[in-house]
Amino acid sequence: MQRDTMQELITWKNRPNRKPLIVQGARQTGKTWLIKHFAQAEFDDYVLLDFMYDTQARSIFDGSLDPRRIIKLIELRSGKTITPGKTLIVFDEIQEAPHGLTSLKYFCEQAPEYHVIAAGSYMGIALRNEGESFPVGKVDKITLRPMGFVEFIRAIDGDPLADALQATDMQLLSEVEDKLVQKLKEYYIVGGMPEVVDTYRRTNDLAEARRLQTGILESYDADFAKHAPSRILERMRLTWASLPGQLAKENKKFVYGAVRPGARARDFEESLQWLANYGATHKVPRASALRVLLASYEDMSAFKLFCCDIGLLGAQAGLNPAVIMNGSELFTEFKGALTEQYVEQELRLAGYAPVYWSSENGNAETDFAIPSNNKVIPIEVKAAENLRSKSLKAAADKFKLDRCVRTSLSSFRDEGWLVNIPLWAIGQIDKLV
Repeated sequence: MQRDTMQELITWKNRPNRKPLIVQGARQTGKTWLIKHFAQAEFDDYVLLDFMYDTQARSIFDGSLDPRRIIKLIELRSGKTITPGKTLIVFDEIQEAPHGLTSLKYFCEQAPEYHVIAAGSYMGIALRNEGESFPVGKVDKITLRPMGFVEFIRAIDGDPLADALQATDMQLLSEVEDKLVQKLKEYYIVGGMPEVVDTYRRTNDLAEARRLQTGILESYDADFAKHAPSRILERMRLTWASLPGQLAKENKKFVYGAVRPGARARDFEESLQWLANYGATHKVPRASALRVLLASYEDMSAFKLFCCDIGLLGAQAGLNPAVIMNGSELFTEFKGALTEQYVEQELRLAGYAPVYWSSENGNAETDFAIPSNNKVIPIEVKAAENLRSKSLKAAADKFKLDRCVRTSLSSFRDEGWLVNIPLWAIGQIDKLV
């Protein structure tokens, strides 16, 4: 399978002012696989230390953090000679090794000729070890997310359709719209976790995909129990379990009372932050206005909370893949929650940090909004072929916006102020608007 992040790794390798690289992301997103694939394709050799598996290897960071001393110890342990520019050094699960993160500062300052990649879960990178300083300004970062729709298409159906999607030849794609909608249904259920996608590619078995997703959810819960402070563990689990219900509401704004009756924001702030650090959830804050410098209008007291992966959300909700594959029920299932989840994922993969907007009186709302070329693009998500866009019109008039996006099952249409992008192409929004 191909990951679009591979090109980011190649760019990092060839950067003249390269720093040690941290590849972060939630568990099961394929970090180790991708790094190994990159090492085999781009270097003569590589050395990988897995600090979760090889606990003895953690001792290389005991004492002096002189990079040349550490490299010599790696050579003695691995039996390999490390050559600058030809050998990739990989520190996997670096959060398990005390002072491992701190050592990256000295690789940056004293041994920049070496290519060093450190990988770890969001939680481990965010937590760090007690007394350890994070190498701020001394590392590059890449976030690996679950596979997007184009990556899914490439894995399941091959390059031609994936390439056509990336090229956004909408006239050509309109001829295979039925196939794209069918693949989108499959993606809604399978999601983007690489192991699940690969298994579905080989077996075409949705039930097996769901079984694997259930296993991933169980491993997440085990991680919560292992890493989270006991004082917030129950609240983390309650928040995580409430996610399908939160998104099933007509108004998808996160409601603390839906987690536990009488709950208040201050009771759950730390739990929410932990889930975000782990990579299990994404916050989409409300913006009070749709104006340039969108981030300055964010109101973090009101937000929507999304899962990291649409397939995991479906597994959490207990949706039966065999039942919902027929017709278009999948797109409207529990009030379009899957569709809004899908759009949020695609926007984030495209490099955006989306917000949403709602009017003070609650009469109008846009599901998302993103900055684009010194403008703001509001986005309305329609699960089926509903083409009414009263809220978009209200937002456009209020903030004098000349381009708005509606995404639905309907075909591509550019009407000037309003562009309808098919759901299967929303990941290409930057090319279509």
